[in-house]
Amino acid sequence: MKNTVLRYGVLSAITICVLNLAGWFLGKNLDYSIQEVIGYTGIVVALLFVFFGIKHYRDKENNGVVTFGKALLIGVLISLMAALAFGVLDVIYVKYINPDFMAEYYAHHVEQLKSTLSEAEFKIEFEKLEAQKELFSNTFMSFFLMFITVFIIGFIISLLSGLILQRKPVTDS
Repeated sequence: MKNTVLRYGVLSAITICVLNLAGWFLGKNLDYSIQEVIGYTGIVVALLFVFFGIKHYRDKENNGVVTFGKALLIGVLISLMAALAFGVLDVIYVKYINPDFMAEYYAHHVEQLKSTLSEAEFKIEFEKLEAQKELFSNTFMSFFLMFITVFIIGFIISLLSGLILQRKPVTDS
């Protein structure tokens, strides 16, 4: 199991980093909502290695058998590796590659609020946004948000993959 988790976890981590770097650089002139769709698509594609890792373990290492619990564990561990890689990549991106990203995204978000809310609603939302601004500019928080986003998506994919791929051993009665 350890070799499967390592192999597919590394593949998932590399894939999530490559796809998101490509999305950041190739899509930098796109609207933020389109960039977000590209980002989530990259996350899901990278986390497909969860399914393939569980399937590999079941078919190649465990004689066609895997319980739901073992499948979930394998999927969660693969997801954990991808989530850690993406959290670190995000910190590197916002700290070194594009240090203006947070300010640019914040300004974009404020403009969106201005264009969609009344003056009174905007004032309330802007005050909330200002109160959260420092928290979301924190390096640890940036890491944690990206980590937890990928991990939650990976957990859901692990659950679904475990349900689809589980096979109990055949017993002679």
